[in-house]
Order: sequence, then C-alpha cells, then structure tokens
Amino acid sequence: MDIEDWRRRIDAIDRKLVELLNERSRAALEIGRLKRQRGEPLYQPEREADILANVQQVNGGPLGNEAIRRLFERIIDEARSVEHRAYREPHEPGATKRDSD
Repeated sequence: MDIEDWRRRIDAIDRKLVELLNERSRAALEIGRLKRQRGEPLYQPEREADILANVQQVNGGPLGNEAIRRLFERIIDEARSVEHRAYREPHEPGATKRDSD
C-alpha cells in the first residue's frame, strides 16, 4: 500500500471512530437520564476508574497505556458533558443542545 492507500484507510477508521463515539455518547445520555430519575450523582469516580483500568487492560498497543488513559479521560469528560445535559431538567433555563461543539 502507498501513502494514499494508508490515508484512505485512516479516513475510513476516523469515520468509524466518529460513529462509535456518538454511539457511546447516546449511551451516556441515557445513563444521565437514568441517574436523574434515580437521584444518583452525576459524577461517579469509581466508575471512571473502572473504565480507565479496563481500557488499559485490553490495550495491545502500539499506543502506550498512558496515551490510552489520556484519550479516554477526554472521552469520559465529553461523555460527562452529555450526561450533564440529560441530568438537568429538560425545561430548565439554560438547558441547550451542544451539537455544534
């Protein structure tokens, strides 16, 4: 494969990543709604620690565990933003959709 072939492959992988990240965000949105219904706190550090441990455990490289950790910390942070939107009452002032972010 030449460089253009590899770039096309990366573009295809990026499209899949976007799809998977949005699927993950939809799940986070539903979790935020359930947490609101149950009166559970939005931030659950023990769950985040479990996620980070799990992704590092399955990491086969070439990214190192610290890189995987940093990437997933950012993914979790964005998922928490999505959960926060769902956690707020839908009619609460300031509850807006952030699709442009």
